[in-house]
Amino acid sequence: MTKNEVARKYIEYLSNGAVEQIVGLFAENGTVSSPIYGDKLAKHFFKELTDDTANSRLTLKRIFEDADSNSLALYFEYEWTVKSGKIVVFDVVDILDFNNETKIEKLKIIYDTYVARRLIEDIRSGNS
Repeated sequence: MTKNEVARKYIEYLSNGAVEQIVGLFAENGTVSSPIYGDKLAKHFFKELTDDTANSRLTLKRIFEDADSNSLALYFEYEWTVKSGKIVVFDVVDILDFNNETKIEKLKIIYDTYVARRLIEDIRSGNS
């Protein structure tokens, strides 16, 4: 697969909560850097995200790709329904760094966490 194809599969799998398929897009020790969940191995990050998620809907807005780089950026809208049933909608930029086998080595997630962080804190404290 090309970087662009991997990126589109990532969006598709994330929309469907398909953790095993998402993790399959990553290198064995691929990592995720998230503003809420911190730095984790991809398999741990996506499990934790799935545990906190009731539903999600992603709308891809744009893929930014430089042919001379092993990176690309995804820009999308994320409608996230957390386990408590509360919904937050926000724009996200994901930066994907690939290895030579077109597996994701590192995913950096960028978004405004103001509302989302409160919803996750509520779930964890039992205030949902």
